[in-house]
Amino acid sequence: MQMTSRSDDEPLVTIALPAFNAEKTIRIALASIRAQTYTNWELLVLDDGSTDNTAQIVKGIGDDRIQLIADGQNRGLPVRLNQAIDLAKGELFARLDADDVAYPERLQKQVGYLLSHPDVDLLASGMMVFSEGGHPVGLYPSRTSHEEICADPKSGFYVAHPTWMGRVRWFRNWRYDPLCRKAQDQDILLRAYRTSRYAALAEPLVGYRREHISVRKSVLGRFYFSRAIVKVTRNEGSLVVAVPAILMQIAKGVIDAIAIASGLERYFLRHRAQPHLPEQAETWKSVWAQCSAQAALQQ
Repeated sequence: MQMTSRSDDEPLVTIALPAFNAEKTIRIALASIRAQTYTNWELLVLDDGSTDNTAQIVKGIGDDRIQLIADGQNRGLPVRLNQAIDLAKGELFARLDADDVAYPERLQKQVGYLLSHPDVDLLASGMMVFSEGGHPVGLYPSRTSHEEICADPKSGFYVAHPTWMGRVRWFRNWRYDPLCRKAQDQDILLRAYRTSRYAALAEPLVGYRREHISVRKSVLGRFYFSRAIVKVTRNEGSLVVAVPAILMQIAKGVIDAIAIASGLERYFLRHRAQPHLPEQAETWKSVWAQCSAQAALQQ
């Protein structure tokens, strides 16, 4: 399916960047978008009721391609993403979080792939996990083909949410569940995979800031993915198959809790970051340095 014809002043890509009290990190996220080698984009920054200087920082950037959307309410990530989907002018829809960093070639490479693969609805990429100061920690595990991504759907999909770029029509068809407080990406992937086509580029194109892993967040994530499994299997008339999948989520949650409580999460939760190559670390450090320098100019 070909893209529809577009006027010169219409962006091909809409980027959604939800933000809540992100004054410490949003400058570098914005700098990474403004440094993109692909320039036909619009950025929707959806302020989710921040009480810090997030909105003022966005207003001070002075880039007509960046639009701040702020209503003073705290409505949650899925609501804000749906809001961006409804407002999108582009035919492609991309994600980035306010504490993450896009590599300069991210949009260019994902746009190129989607234009040459019209059968693909949703494209992800590899992702570099980093800690404070931009220190590279490792690579988020990912799969590249639809078959690999969907090999065991009720165990989850290894396609990193902050790296997503897909067709706006696909997002408008599936949308995010506004009641899903965690695991929103796994919920939508599980609902859509039977009639959709996923893919991912192997190389890292986004830097993901590793936050402290809490038991609460882990439990919520497992709960909401289990909820999604129940909904899908009930609609398919095969609710009984949800039982082993939910038991698996409970087991994984117990492992997460033990790892976090013991302080050994780095060793037990290796699935969160796998080893990277030296050249991948050097590339990331260059990206971090470039975006940090640009962000500093905005202060």
